[in-house]
Amino acid sequence: MLKIPKSHPRFVSLSIREKIVKGYNDGLVAKEGLLAHGRGEAFDYLVGEKTTRTAKAAINAAAATLLSAQSPVISVNGNVAALCPKEIVQLAKATKAKIEVNLFYYDENRKKKIVKSLKKAGAKQVLGTNPRSYRRIGGLDSPRRIVDKDGIFAADVVLVPLEDGDRTEALQKIGKTVITFDLNPLSRTAQTADITIVDNVIRGMRLLVSACKKSKTVKTNFNNKRALSSTISEIKNNLKRRGSLA
Repeated sequence: MLKIPKSHPRFVSLSIREKIVKGYNDGLVAKEGLLAHGRGEAFDYLVGEKTTRTAKAAINAAAATLLSAQSPVISVNGNVAALCPKEIVQLAKATKAKIEVNLFYYDENRKKKIVKSLKKAGAKQVLGTNPRSYRRIGGLDSPRRIVDKDGIFAADVVLVPLEDGDRTEALQKIGKTVITFDLNPLSRTAQTADITIVDNVIRGMRLLVSACKKSKTVKTNFNNKRALSSTISEIKNNLKRRGSLA
């Protein structure tokens, strides 16, 4: 990995970028995942590279929802495994959630490497690798339609960080509550999910773990449409501030 001096003004962003590159070199991340990360990085600039007030409210709502769930599951793809494996394991422990690997750009060898990286981070069990447990969810033609009968198939709440919109819709149609991380508030995933955390997944996941450790099982009246509208206003305000400094 490239050694980035901490004095560099883009230290945090470049360090995250290096994590994704390492994930690709280690066989966790698909080539297309590099493109997706770049798109997310652009939107992170728009939100000001910080966790906004609205994102914090979404994180608290997500924590309450996960803690009150009967069978929560964290769905993991290559990018998430490369960026925050320890946080995934910590969140699973804090919420008693199961972890399941689910890939759009499917590759059996890549899946095994992701499972290995999660277990190295402390996961005791990772679902999504036993063909005998495979079930299909309707409305999808991609490999993501294959889920584990003891994981996503049986879940009531599914956290799907860095998700694609068609699976979010498919999961909701079979009765799942969907929580996602998506830096683009206009994406189909963000617009469709029950709770969208518009934040960098590393920043947001750490805060979500902390919130779950502190939070109680309380009912939330979070409204995702209003939150996304608020996020867009926050982006506009951030751009205005940046413009006034020019």
